[in-house]
Amino acid sequence: MTFLRQRKTLSKNLKRTITKGTVLSKNYSKHSMSVEASTKHLAKVRDFVAKYATEYGFKKQDVADIRLAVDEAYTNIIKHSYKYDDQKSVDIELGCNDDEFWVSLLDVGESFDPSNYSEPDVRRQIKNKKRGGVGVYLIKKLMDEVKYLNDGDTNEIRMTKKR
Repeated sequence: MTFLRQRKTLSKNLKRTITKGTVLSKNYSKHSMSVEASTKHLAKVRDFVAKYATEYGFKKQDVADIRLAVDEAYTNIIKHSYKYDDQKSVDIELGCNDDEFWVSLLDVGESFDPSNYSEPDVRRQIKNKKRGGVGVYLIKKLMDEVKYLNDGDTNEIRMTKKR
C-alpha cells in the first residue's frame, strides 16, 4: 500500500506541520499532518479533519461523526499503541473524491488485532456508568468503512465516510 510504504519519510518531512494539500486529479485531493502522540493535540487533530470534511461539502452531522471517530482512533493510539509516550508521533492523512472522504491514522507502536475485538454491551456499560471501552465500537458505528492494516512496522486505521 502506497501510504504505508511512504510512512517512514512522512514523519520526518511533516513533523509538526500541515501540508498545503495535493490535488491529485480534478475530483480528488489529499492532505497530511503529523503530531506528537499527546492528548494536548486532540483539538488540533479534530479541527484539521473537520476543516476538510466541511470544505468537501459534508453535512454537519457527518462532520461531527468523522470528528468523533478520529478523536477515538487518535486517543486509542495514544493510550494503547504508544502507552502515553508523547515522544512518538501519529501521521494523519485524509482525502476526498466524488464518492467518499477517508482518514488514515498511522503509528509505529503496538498493533491492534481486530480479530480479538468483541463488541461491548453498551447498555450494560451505561447502566454501570463504566467509562471507556467503546472507542472501536463508536468508530465502526460512525464511519461507513473501517480497516486496520499493518505492514510489520506501521499500523494504519483507515476510516471512510461515503457521500
